[in-house]
Amino acid sequence: MILFRFLIVLTLFFCLSSGCKPDLKQSALHQKPKVENLTYSEASLAYKWAEKVLQLTASDNERYSPRPTITSRYLGLLFVAVFDAWSRYDSIAKSVYLVTTDRRPIEEHTLQNKEKAISYAAYRTLIAFYPADSLLLKEYMQSLGYDPLNTSLNPDTPEGIGNLAGKTVLETRKNDGSNQFGDVGSSSGEAYFDYSGYQPINSPDSNTNINRWQPKYFVLNNGEKMAPGCLTPFWGKVKPVALDSSNQFRSPPPPLVGSKQLKREVKEVVELQAKMTDEQKALVEFMRDGPNSVQQAGHWLKFAMNVSIRDSHSLDQDVKLFLLNQVAAMDAFIACWDTKLYYDYARPYALVHHYFKDKKINGWGGPGKGWVSMQGQDWRPYSPDAFLCPAFPGYVSGHSTVSGACSEVLRLYTGDDKFGEEIKWVAAHLTEPDKPGDTVVLKLSTFTGTAEMAGISRVIGGYHIQSDNLEGLALGRKVGNEVYKWYLEHVRT
Repeated sequence: MILFRFLIVLTLFFCLSSGCKPDLKQSALHQKPKVENLTYSEASLAYKWAEKVLQLTASDNERYSPRPTITSRYLGLLFVAVFDAWSRYDSIAKSVYLVTTDRRPIEEHTLQNKEKAISYAAYRTLIAFYPADSLLLKEYMQSLGYDPLNTSLNPDTPEGIGNLAGKTVLETRKNDGSNQFGDVGSSSGEAYFDYSGYQPINSPDSNTNINRWQPKYFVLNNGEKMAPGCLTPFWGKVKPVALDSSNQFRSPPPPLVGSKQLKREVKEVVELQAKMTDEQKALVEFMRDGPNSVQQAGHWLKFAMNVSIRDSHSLDQDVKLFLLNQVAAMDAFIACWDTKLYYDYARPYALVHHYFKDKKINGWGGPGKGWVSMQGQDWRPYSPDAFLCPAFPGYVSGHSTVSGACSEVLRLYTGDDKFGEEIKWVAAHLTEPDKPGDTVVLKLSTFTGTAEMAGISRVIGGYHIQSDNLEGLALGRKVGNEVYKWYLEHVRT
């Protein structure tokens, strides 16, 4: 299976050490004797549901264009529902939302019952999030030997517990600020409508405040020119799962125009792009994703799945790991968007134009042009015309924040920063298909290094300045540590 092989080898390249030491005492809860890597047939059913949701996420991306905040909520709540259903067949686990359903007797704590319960929980949750793929989900349930029409809520049966878990998560989170049903304010039924009333200070044609975000024009594949509005500017109002609030760890202010720091960081972006290597191009493309993208939450779910195979996980271990990993991603996005919209900060696309206007610089000229000498106001990120730059404020980087959070919880969960994966990548094949570069091997050694390289890829690509990256990593690590504390309360009580 192509997707499975991709999941197994998925990676970034070299890493840097964080200097942090894992909490080995806490992480010992999750350890088991090392054996040979699992084959796909031996992987847990939780793993296979993770694979299924990544398939759905890729399809969702193609239907609606990238919407990483929304995707992260889908994945986070899916694994909350799965965990809650499983928890009723565990001796000590504390459910997240399924708090009024009793734990089943120990003689019922069988793998068969756990698999059935988590499958119904996953199914009920996913058909609510991905209604366009309901037929695919029904067929998958049937392939597992389960009846998708069974809507029992009997808490004495695994299917009843699974259905209850899914139903409870959906009902609990209905009014969580995400506006999933378009019933907030003047949404008029439009799902995820912006009820915050956000309007950018700058327009695509006029930049009156260089410190603030400016929308930019994209050129679609059909030649149409358009400037997308800000993606889910209300996301900082969404209720986190594990954090106390979205602003619990809000980042300090970014550097402003006139400061030596900002001038230095904008210059760094220009210089990095002018000297991009094939390895750097590959890194930028890998982290940016392309067609069939699963966004940042999906990327880190893939990494967690790699850990599952590497460490020969049981179903119990996967249920817990995927909960931890994806709640970290979901809450990291919420915290990141709180900071983004609080400061409404500019991106390099506008900052370079300001600092280097009418100055000769070297950079990527766009599709079919390669690296050229240009005026500073003609500079652009290393991206296709159809998706030149993320359509939301820059500070802090979403890639950095989510990667910081997810890498931290993976390090704490495993009790070791080691990852150790690699993948071959044809440099530039997504951005310069007419002139791809060499095939390079992207190597990943540690979880911390993965996060750091994910973050720097956004600086190299021209989407962020270094402050966006470093403060994003710092925010993410704070979120990750807080989510891990929350997680331990649910698996150790």
